[in-house]
Amino acid sequence: MSKKWKILLGVALAAILGIVLMGSIRGRDKNVPKVTTAKVDKVNLVAKVTANGKIQARRKVDLSALVMGQIVNLAVKEGDQVKRSQLLLQIDKAQLAAGVAGREASLAAMRNDLEAARSNSQQAKNDFERARQNFNAKILSEAEFQKAKSVWDASKANVSAVEERLRETGANLAASRDSLSKTTVVAPIAGIVTALPIKEGEVTVIGTMNNAGTQLLTISDMSEVEAVMMVDETSVPSVHVSQTANLTIDAYPGKTFKGTVTEVGSSPIQKNDPDLLSLTANSEAINFKVKIRIADPPPTIRPGFSVTAEIVTGRKDGATAIPIQALVVRDVPVKKDPKSKTPPPPASGRPATEEGVYLVKAGKLDFAKVDTGIAGELMIEVKNGVTPGQEIVTGPFKVLRQIKEGDKVIINNEKPKDGKGPAAS
Repeated sequence: MSKKWKILLGVALAAILGIVLMGSIRGRDKNVPKVTTAKVDKVNLVAKVTANGKIQARRKVDLSALVMGQIVNLAVKEGDQVKRSQLLLQIDKAQLAAGVAGREASLAAMRNDLEAARSNSQQAKNDFERARQNFNAKILSEAEFQKAKSVWDASKANVSAVEERLRETGANLAASRDSLSKTTVVAPIAGIVTALPIKEGEVTVIGTMNNAGTQLLTISDMSEVEAVMMVDETSVPSVHVSQTANLTIDAYPGKTFKGTVTEVGSSPIQKNDPDLLSLTANSEAINFKVKIRIADPPPTIRPGFSVTAEIVTGRKDGATAIPIQALVVRDVPVKKDPKSKTPPPPASGRPATEEGVYLVKAGKLDFAKVDTGIAGELMIEVKNGVTPGQEIVTGPFKVLRQIKEGDKVIINNEKPKDGKGPAAS
């Protein structure tokens, strides 16, 4: 065999051996999980709670019918700006006015009865004084004297009874006048008529214990506007009065409004809550009401507008942080006593868990337990357990749930062709 053929044969054998070796390596690494990693970093974190809600006036009045009658004059329409004490509507007052006139007449007659009763009482007193003088002079029998005294006592009792009836009639007259005054409905506050469900000519009904009365209209003072938010039970513990918030209102796209938390509810929102009825109707979660006063509302804002709020619940600059998806929760490993030959007894109830991250050291995993702090949108603070610059596993999520401490991994941080993120196995 010539030297040339020997060289070609050697090259061919080397290529075959290389292919076999590469195939062996690939086959050996086929079952090794591929992971993406990131560095522990120092960042400025802002913790936020996002919630949805509705706009409403901080001061509003729902006016209901206090007397029964037909609406004969509706002086406003929905959207009107009204002043305090301005006429809103007039309910027919003929029947109540007649009742007032009748009680006024009864009161006048009762005053006359009182004058007559007092006059009779004075006459009975004079008769009693004469009877006593005659009785002392021995010219009047004791029976006649007692009769005169009885007549005077009865007259005094009659005066007291007429005085009580006079007070009763006066109280009835005051009640009738009050009912008559309620036929004229005026604005209790200045604001905008934001709801007007009634029409002129309709008959109002007074509310009872089981039935609501006729709702006449709603006046809202839109100079002070607040957002009524629905906050999830898991987020409400971190929300406090005086925290700031950024609000976006659907009616004003592209604009952000500043606000301040003024109230945090202490009990869950009920299904029939009037402020959030449209949001609670289809929600099965436990939510709490949070009110946010809007600092500079636009002049055209209206109650009922949909609003989304980001409440700033915490802020920390230069915090040691990791990507949220890198944080894993695992069962605490049960430590076996090396001196004991029997395994430890199973723990009762739920197993204890711990939070941590997987560190990559020389191609293998090492679990580091961490204590977390505030969480931003993508990053979460770690108070201890890792230091800036350490390499930690961030995904994929499926792999994070399966890997264990000591496993060998392959780091694959190459971006896919679409450039949207690291390649996933």
